[in-house]
Amino acid sequence: MAAPRRDTRGIVGAAELFARVDFRRPEPAEPLRHHIEQYWLIDWDLSEPYVSQVVPHPAVHIVFQQFEGQAPFVEVAGIQFGLFTQKLEGRGRVCGIKFRPGGFGPFAPGQPVSDWTGKRLPLTDVLPATRDDIETVLSAVLTPADEADRVAALDAFLLGLAPASDPRADLAMTLVDRIRTDRTIRRVSDFAREQGMTVRAMQRLFSTYVGVGPKWIILRYRIHEALEHAETDRMVDWATLATDLGYADQAHLIRDFTATVGVPPAAYAQAGAS
Repeated sequence: MAAPRRDTRGIVGAAELFARVDFRRPEPAEPLRHHIEQYWLIDWDLSEPYVSQVVPHPAVHIVFQQFEGQAPFVEVAGIQFGLFTQKLEGRGRVCGIKFRPGGFGPFAPGQPVSDWTGKRLPLTDVLPATRDDIETVLSAVLTPADEADRVAALDAFLLGLAPASDPRADLAMTLVDRIRTDRTIRRVSDFAREQGMTVRAMQRLFSTYVGVGPKWIILRYRIHEALEHAETDRMVDWATLATDLGYADQAHLIRDFTATVGVPPAAYAQAGAS
C-alpha cells in the first residue's frame, strides 16, 4: 500500500484548516521526546467563523487556550471517542501538548489514564501541583508573539513536572507504536499472544496507561489512514484500501468511516476535490 503523501492524520478538511489558520507542530526539547510526541500551535484572525474538526488520536493533550473576549485557560483533554469540533472566530491562540499514547501517566502517577477518557478538565484538577503558578504558566505560554518563546515556555513547564520513570508506561508506548506502524496487527488476541501477554493483561495495561483498549486503537488508526488517503488521493481504490487496512470488506470500512467522520469516504474525497 502506498503511503499517504503527507501526514494530516485525524484532521478533517486539512487543506481548509491550513488555509484559514496558522498551524505548526514544533518538537519539544530532547529530554521530553520520550513522553511528548509534539507541540501544536494555532493562531487565527478570522473575518468569519470557522469550525475545525478532528478525529482524535489515542493521546492525552494539555491545551492552553486564548479565545477573543475570554480569559485564558488550560485543560487536560483525555482521549475523545467521537469527532471533536471546535468553533474558531475573531482572533485567538492555542498552544497544545500532544503526549505519546501511554506517555501522560508518568506525569500524573497513581491514577488510571482511563479516568480522563472522554473528559476535558481544568489542568489543576488533574495536576494539583500546578495550582499555585497557573497564571504565570498561562502568561508564559500564551503571551509571547515569538513561537520559540512559546515552545521554550512549554518545555520549561513540562520539565518542571519531572515525570517519574515507569517501565510499564514505556511498554504501553511501545505497544501502541507497534499498532500505529504495523498494519498486520489486526486482532488483539494475536497481538497479545505475540507479546507474551494475555488479552486481559494487555487491556489492563492500556486502560491504566493509554486510556482506551487496544481494539479501539487498532480501529482508530485504520480510520486515520483512510482519512489521510481520502484527503490526499482523490482516486482511492476503496476496496483495495479496505483489504490493506485489515477490514473484512469495503462495506466495513465505509461503515466505520461514516460513523466516525459523518460522511462516506468517497463523498468526503469528492467534497475535498470540489
